[in-house]
This record gives sequence, C-alpha cells and structure tokens, in this order.
Amino acid sequence: MVKDPVCGMEIDPAAAAAKRSIGDSDYYFCSDHCAAAFDADPHKYMHGQVGHHSKPSPQAHSATTGYNPDLSGPVSVELPIAGLTCSNCVTTVERSLEAVTGVEQVHVNFPLGKAHVAYYPDQADVSMLVGAVKKAGYQVGASEMRVRITPGLHCASCVPLIENALTGVPGVLEASVNPGTNTAQIRYVPGQVDFMAVKAAVQTTGYQAAQSPEKEETVDEETAAHQREYQSLMRKFWFAAAVGLPVMLVAYPEMPWFYLPNLFFGKTPESVVRLLFVVSGIITLPVLFYSGRQFFTGGWAAFKHHSADMNTLIALGTSAAWIYSTLALTFPDLFPENTANPFYDVTAVVTALVVLGQALEVRAKGQTSQAIRKLIDLQAKTARVLRSGQEVEIPVEEVLVGDIIVVRPGDKIPVDGEIIEGRSAVDESMVTGESLPVDKNIGDEVIGATVNTTGSFKFRATKVGKDTALAQIVKMVQDAMGSKAPIARLVDVVSGYFVPAVMIISVLTFLIWFNFGPNPALAFAVVTAVTVLIIACPCAVGMAVPMSLVAGVGKAAEHGVLIRNGEALQTASQLKTVVLDKTGTITKGKPELTDVIPMADVDPDTLLRLAAGADRPSEHPLAQAIVDGARARGLEPVEPGEFEAVPGHGVETTIEGRRVLVGNHKLMRRHNINADLLKSAVQRLQGEGKTAMYVAVDGQAAGVVAVADTIKEDSVQAIRVMQELGLQVVMLTGDNERTAQAIARQVGIERVLAEVLPEDKAQEVHMLKVGGQKVGMVGDGINDAPALVEADVGFAIGTGTDVAIEAADITLMSGSLKGVAYAIEISRATMGNAKQSLFGAFIYNSLGIPVAAGVLFPFFGLLLSPLIAGAAMAASSVTVVTNANRLRFFKAKSFV
Repeated sequence: MVKDPVCGMEIDPAAAAAKRSIGDSDYYFCSDHCAAAFDADPHKYMHGQVGHHSKPSPQAHSATTGYNPDLSGPVSVELPIAGLTCSNCVTTVERSLEAVTGVEQVHVNFPLGKAHVAYYPDQADVSMLVGAVKKAGYQVGASEMRVRITPGLHCASCVPLIENALTGVPGVLEASVNPGTNTAQIRYVPGQVDFMAVKAAVQTTGYQAAQSPEKEETVDEETAAHQREYQSLMRKFWFAAAVGLPVMLVAYPEMPWFYLPNLFFGKTPESVVRLLFVVSGIITLPVLFYSGRQFFTGGWAAFKHHSADMNTLIALGTSAAWIYSTLALTFPDLFPENTANPFYDVTAVVTALVVLGQALEVRAKGQTSQAIRKLIDLQAKTARVLRSGQEVEIPVEEVLVGDIIVVRPGDKIPVDGEIIEGRSAVDESMVTGESLPVDKNIGDEVIGATVNTTGSFKFRATKVGKDTALAQIVKMVQDAMGSKAPIARLVDVVSGYFVPAVMIISVLTFLIWFNFGPNPALAFAVVTAVTVLIIACPCAVGMAVPMSLVAGVGKAAEHGVLIRNGEALQTASQLKTVVLDKTGTITKGKPELTDVIPMADVDPDTLLRLAAGADRPSEHPLAQAIVDGARARGLEPVEPGEFEAVPGHGVETTIEGRRVLVGNHKLMRRHNINADLLKSAVQRLQGEGKTAMYVAVDGQAAGVVAVADTIKEDSVQAIRVMQELGLQVVMLTGDNERTAQAIARQVGIERVLAEVLPEDKAQEVHMLKVGGQKVGMVGDGINDAPALVEADVGFAIGTGTDVAIEAADITLMSGSLKGVAYAIEISRATMGNAKQSLFGAFIYNSLGIPVAAGVLFPFFGLLLSPLIAGAAMAASSVTVVTNANRLRFFKAKSFV
C-alpha cells in the first residue's frame, strides 16, 4: 500500500487512478482530481514524500507531515491498538515496540488504546512498528476517513440511509453522517478500505462523496462549495418561480381576467381555460425534472434501499398533483362530475418553495459552521526561514521540522516551535481565548497562528502541517461537529419511522375523503393526500440536534474550549458536581514569593536581598521562588561566599561577610536563635496555606519570607460562576488538611478532599458518582488521567501533559478555570437550543399533519392549501437552522 501524496489516502498501486514518475520515484493517486492537483504544483507535494513508491534509498521518510530528511532526531507516530484489556497488555506491546531497532521511546495509552512511538526514520519505519504490534499478538486498530457528502444533505432521513450503505462496505467498522456539516466520519480497518469503495457506497444512495484531504480545506474552498450549492439551488428556485407564478394565476377559471380574451377575440372562456391548462401542464414538466430533480433521484435511491425520506414525500406529492391534473385534463370523463380540476400550480409553486427553503438552509449552514473557517483562516500563509544563512520567504506548507524561522513584530507565527534567540510578547488569544499577551523567552514554546506583538525572535520548528496545535484543534473541532450526541441517535430512530408513517397517513386521508367527503370527493381526497405529503418535515426533526451541536462546538472553540464529541457536550450539560485538582488547576502549579515580614529594625529590601542571596545556589523550588521574587522587585541576589544545605532544616551561607541562615524553626533552634517574636506571623502564614521560612543574620532573627503555590487570577471568579450555575464544587488534593482548607477558603470552596494519594483520586471521583450524579473532573497532570477517565466528563488543562489531555473529554487551551465554567454554560445552551428546535419540529408536525389532512374542515370549513403546506415545510427547516445560529451570539457569565 502507498499513500496518495495529495490527500494522504492509502491505496493499492495496482488500483490507482493515476500515476506520475519523477526521477526515481513513482507517485500514485486515488483520483484524477488529486493527480491534477499534483501536476499543478509537484514541488508542494514532494516535500513530505508521503505518497510515493520509490526505488530503495538510504533514507526512509517519515509519515509525519513535514519531516525533514536532513534532521537526525527522532519522529513520532501514533498507532491505534486493538485488543488492549489490561495493564499487562500495555507492557507486552511496549516491550515489543522497544525491541525494534531505531525506536527511542514508547508510551501506550491504555484508556485510549493508542501507542505513541518515537523512532529514528533512518533505522525504522511504520511498517516495522505495525509488525512488532502484530508479533505481540495485537492488531493496529481502525483508521479514520472524513468525506464530504454532495450535494448538501437537506433530509435527516437520508442519514441512516447513507450510514447503512457505508457500514455495508467490507472493512468499515463505523460510519457517522452529520447533516449539519454534510460530512461522513468513517472508521475502518487500514488496508481493507479505500476511498473508491466508500465513494461507490455513497453513490448508491443518490449522493456523491468528495474526499476531504488531510490538509484541511482552505476557507476559500469551503466557502466556494457552499456558494456553488446555494447558487445552483437559487437558479432552480427562480426557474420554478418564473413558471409557477403564471401557472398559479391561470389555475382558477373564476378569476375575471379569463373573460378578457372573449371581449377581444370572441373565444369562449372554456376554450381559453383548457388551452391555458394544457400550456401549464407542459411548462411545469421542466420544473419537475430540473428544479425538482434532486427529489426524484433521492427518492429513487431510497426506494432501492427499501427506505423512504423527505425526497420521497416531495416527489410523490408534486408528481401526484401533476399526474392527477394531466389525467383530469386529458380524460375528464373518467372522473366524477366537477372533480376533473387540474392544479398544476401545486407542482410548480411547491417545488419552488421547497427549493428556496433548501437554499436558505445552505446559506444558514455556512454561517453555523463558520467557526471552523475562522480557525483555518488563522494559519499564516508564509514563513521567513533561514536557508544557507539567508532569509527566504516560503509558503508555510514547505516549512520543515528543524527549520529556523525569523519572526518580526506584528508577524503571525507560522508553525509550532521553540525560541532559540530573542524575546517577545505573543498574543495567543486566537488559540487559548486569553486576551493578555504572554511573555516568551529563549526555551519557551510558541504556537503557530498566534501573533507576535513587540520583539523579534528566532525559533526552531518542532511541529508543522497536520501536527501543529492549530491543525489538531481544527481536527478535534471537526470530529466533534461530525459526532452525534446520544439524543441525536434517538432522533435518528424516530426519523426512520417518520416518513413511512406520513405515507400511511396520506393514504388513509385519501380513503377517508374519497369515501366520506363532500363533492367533489375525489378532488378533495387528492388535495388533502398531497398536502399531507408536502407539509410533513422530517428534516426539522433530524437536523435539530446536529445543527445546534455544530454551532455550540464551534462557539466553544472560539473561546479555547475543545469539546471532543457530542456525547461529552450532552453529558457536560447534565453535570451536578465538578471536582477540581488543586495544583496547577486552581493554583498556578509553582511556588511564588508572597510575603516579606522583617523585624522592626530590619529593612524589608535588605532582608529579601540577603535571603535570596542565601538561596541562590540552591535548586529547591522554594528557594528559587525567593530568588525569582527578589528579582521581580528589582533586587539582584548576591552570590554567597560559603554555602551549605542542611537537609530538613534549610541553608547556611556567608554573604558580604555576614552569616545568613534561611530555613525552618529547627534551623533556628540548632543555632540557638530566639525567633519567638516571629512565631505568630509564621502561624498566620501557615494558616493561609503558605510555607514560611525564618531568616537570621549574624545570629539574630531578622524576619520571615513566605512562598506559596498562588491561586490563578481568575480561579475565584470561575468557581463563583460554577456555583451560580448550581454546581457543587469540590477540591481534590494530596496536600495536608490545613493547607487545603486555607486554599479552599480563599476561593470559596466548601467541600475539600485532602491528603488523597494520586492512585486514590479515581476512587474518590467514583464515590462522588454514587447515586447517579453526573461528575466532572478537572486536572492537568499524569496522575490525574485515571480520575479524568473515571469522571463522566474529564476536563484537561491545555498547559498540562499530553497524557491528561488525551484522557479528557474537554480540553481547556487557556489553562484557566473560566474555561470549565464556559464549557458547561455553552453545553447547557447548546442542548437547550437543540431541545427548542426538537420541540418546535415535533409541534409543527403534530399540528400540521392533522390540519393538512382536513381535521378542521368539519368544524370550520377550513382546508389547507398545498401551496401553504409547501411554504410551511420549507420554513420549518430554515427555522431550525436559524435557531441554531443564535448560539453564535451566546454570552456566558464566565467571560463577562
């Protein structure tokens, strides 16, 4: 198997649609479209060397996008492993992979069933890694493919139709179709499924499949696709409207303008009417086969799969109206008296109204999913790269791992990397949602698509292409938009029965009116049956949840909150308890200088300068916090002449000829120093959860300095918002009870679980779930991963470890607890929006179908026109999409 260099799809060389040979390398393509893209710019796709089948060469190229062949360091790959059932399985797979020559590091994530492998590409390749997994007795699991369904999905009943066709392809494990994004997400066994098989399966349903490349579509391409579909539908609408308007004007012979020809030409109204009806029947045929073509092709595809959908209803309704009218006009004697009345206007006007509704729906869909386009548009287009000592501006797609990139004030950072020269402040709001620029120095990481504000710097590219943070965010958001919430699966089941039920009701309506209705009974029977078919709208029911999900996930991403899937969003809306890990979640995760308390005759700056000087050689985090705190206040610590670290006590040093001690009360007792005057201050600081250290100079107590893992600036506000949302907030920590309670008091948390060992965190979360309460867990470290998995919803701080992020359902890119509050708020708003649309759709159908069947006629003499039914049906779909779009303007308490 080889990969198509344009889209990355794995294909069999023998089954390739096209082939190109350049030098000693052969390139294979899944379609003529990909081959044409390659021919337009071969250099663009040759850099990664992803999709070629070449003669043996000394360099084995990595599957990682942007791998630089000249870079000697290792590259990483992620392998899904099937069959992991216990921790012993993890050990077995890790050992087997570690035995492969060239593998540097292996980590198997048991909860997610994935192996992360770092290896040297000149010594090993992906096929060797797959072989090692199989040798251990396991299989490399499913791959994923995303395809775009064209033309756009306007009918929710088509969803199970397409899903069933896709799951019927050998090797496809799961298929999920989202009408909100017009995409299908497919999980398949690698090597057993290719795009052509998927495309063929989709075509059997009357739709087409367009491949979504690994490199995400640009804003222009996606917008152009929406625009083309919108323009096509509008052309069909204008044609149907142009025909429908005159047909509607001549559909009623009692109108006065029918008598004008008799005044001027002596022709009878009856002959004019008949002639106009004949013309109407002829000119409405193109409306059926051009403007309404998609209804017939869709209905026929559903029929072949023994199913029915919205296309079936519209096709039956409009064609039944045309056939009845034509028979009534051609063979009037076959019909009871006064029943041979054509109504061609139903055919044209209903088609026009439904197509208009679809066009407005397409435009609204484009607005709903614009969050993805905003994210993609953040990507820089070019980068200034140092090549042979010279600055060269190249397209961002050509940047390789290991390249040195120059960034100037105001520039967008093109890819992820690490600063090697210079310093600056970077605006990361477009990725994290945080408004304040972040200071960056040598060794700090920078994120692609963020904006440099003031200084200039150089950085080394570490992640490019699909491996960058922005690309991963886009993929995660797209996957979430393409997923289904549990409530949506229930709606899909209901939609599957909806259309057959409507067809049965239509038949019953016809029979009741034909047998028991007033004269002309046949005309009434046909009109009411057609009206029932036209007014029923499975689209509104089926699209309610997907459209809200797309809007909600996109809105969350704009604020740096990444929701993994629809199930996580729905569960987050139901949370009753949120558990917060203290270190790194409520607090900053590192100690900072908080207090300097000198004796009466000691200058505070002198006290701090001497304490920082004493701690300067120490590598202890508390000592470094004092040194950093002094420098932050403009005091440069003096290098001590003598230095001795006393384990369990503190440090003893000589600074500028003065003997300086910094440590705990045991150090003071050791040197017989009276520190009783400082005892009350120390106890107060300890009661606040701070670590207090005595400072003595030349045998006399000089004061106290205190450090603490300080609370994040917005933790108090975020916790207050969560409590206002009715959530019980619990703090979970391994710290002692006194320190934990001190932090809890500062942030307003009442329930504290202290002195919890890392391995017991998951058990504590499990206990909180007793009674059926939905519990969310927020953490940032490796030891939080089991608790994140145990919780109903796991929230990972984006600044934490990759392991914690992988185990989480929702990732907070900013590292702020405000993201937790926002995630819960947007989840509740999204599910509320979806339920509004569902309620409206069910009420519309529950009331509309009986009215269309004529239930009001016996009481008020009212009968619904098929034209009004068509307009109502179109309006119901547009209303659902418009309601989802309201989420774009959602305002949360957490970001006020």
